[in-house]
Amino acid sequence: MKSRGPQSLDKVVGRNIRVHRLAKGMSQTDLANELGITFQQIQKYEKGTNRVGSGRLFEISVILGVSVLTLFEGGKATLAKGDDSSPFNLLADPLSLRLVQAFAEISERRTRHSLVDLVESMKSRKN
Repeated sequence: MKSRGPQSLDKVVGRNIRVHRLAKGMSQTDLANELGITFQQIQKYEKGTNRVGSGRLFEISVILGVSVLTLFEGGKATLAKGDDSSPFNLLADPLSLRLVQAFAEISERRTRHSLVDLVESMKSRKN
């Protein structure tokens, strides 16, 4: 008999809610207020601690302006791998998301390439 608690897919859905919420510039409190729930409940959804019911998932998708299916992106691959290597996990970090958004606004290819080289050179340095 399967456990009734949250599964790997619940974590994927929670992560995607977080990514899309951050991309929209919403706080957990903002989303919670729109839904009429506490921000703590949003935290639990985003961590995958609590499952998101189908009706609530639909409401979240409408508020975030994405399809319900979008909130399942990366689910199959994550479940198959059983690890946290999805690029969506990087976007769940607010600073990573800001970096990606700013990078996307740089139109000059040479500048983008130089920026990637700079960041890659910094990753091997010790603090």
